[in-house]
Amino acid sequence: MNKIKINHPDRDPAFATGAYSDGVVIDGFLFVSGQAAVDFKTSVFMLGTIEEETHRTLQNIKAIVEAAGGSMDDVVKCTAHLADIAEFDRYNTVYAQYFPGIKPARTTVQSVLAEGLRVEIDCIVKLPAQS
Repeated sequence: MNKIKINHPDRDPAFATGAYSDGVVIDGFLFVSGQAAVDFKTSVFMLGTIEEETHRTLQNIKAIVEAAGGSMDDVVKCTAHLADIAEFDRYNTVYAQYFPGIKPARTTVQSVLAEGLRVEIDCIVKLPAQS
C-alpha cells in the first residue's frame, strides 16, 4: 500500500496538528479529513456566520484537492457536520456554489463541534489519472 500525504498549501509547519493528515491519496482516491473554517497560516479558527464558515471550509477543501492534482469536480462524496441543523438551508446555498455540475453524494448531520465551529466537512475525491 502506497499512501501519499497531502497538506493544505498554506499550512505553517510550525503549528503542530492532531494525529491526522489533511489528505491521503491511495489508489487514485484522495481522502480529505474533516475541514473547518481555519486560517492555515496561523492555525486559528475563523468563526462567523454559517455562510462565512462554509465558504472558508470549502476553500480549504478546494486547496487540499488542488494540491493533490484534482478539482472540486472530482469530489464524489462529502460528509458535513452542522452545529445547528436549522442552518441547513443557508449552508446548502453556499455548498451548492462549489459543485455546479453533478453534485457529490452527501450526508449532512447535526453534531457537537469543537471550538464553537458551525460546520465541518470531509470528502472523498477520485483524482484524474496521471499521465
